Amino acid sequence: MIYAITIYGEPGVFEALPKGRQDDVMSRHSALQDALKNRGAFVSMKLMPPTSAVMVEPARNDSAAPLIVDGPFAETKENFLGFYAADFKDLDEALEYAKMISSPIARLEVRPVAWAGGALSSD
Repeated sequence: MIYAITIYGEPGVFEALPKGRQDDVMSRHSALQDALKNRGAFVSMKLMPPTSAVMVEPARNDSAAPLIVDGPFAETKENFLGFYAADFKDLDEALEYAKMISSPIARLEVRPVAWAGGALSSD
């Protein structure tokens, strides 16, 4: 089953860390990416800051077009920062991989996902 490891945190917290602590956090992500690469296909995405977001609001009625509005939109201190997704045998295995990037500056959520189709490549 495919599980997503989603990452949430407050904007600017990582950037405020001392360089050595930033390097430690990033080395954990590198280790996770290496471990996932060694076991098969995976995807990882880092979202850009909420200030770069654009929202598509639903049309108010059938004759109107959707409304495009500049961001940011989060009404919380915590933002969705990025995610990993890979095929794991079960939740316990997904949690073991998630622990590799656990840190006090971000909250992780591990959740099963259903493939909805499509393919993405950076090539």
